Amino acid sequence: MEAEERRICRKCLIQDMPSEYFETMREYIRHLDPEIKTEQREYERRLALCRECESLMEGMCRICGCYVEMRAAIRARRCPGTENRW
Repeated sequence: MEAEERRICRKCLIQDMPSEYFETMREYIRHLDPEIKTEQREYERRLALCRECESLMEGMCRICGCYVEMRAAIRARRCPGTENRW
């Protein structure tokens, strides 16, 4: 395997990573109860903001240690940053 194939983008979300390791997390997000799940448009907006954040590293927030896609998928959750992006 070439070095570029193994490299993980530091500013990528888990949905961008080819690893099957994250499939359980993706499945969990897909099956969240609609009553607690963030609407798709808002979810995408949140993730777009996370992509721009300097605290994103390999799908994780360096402020709180969460996977940003998990946090963003739950309506009641907020960005842990001091700016409270969402």
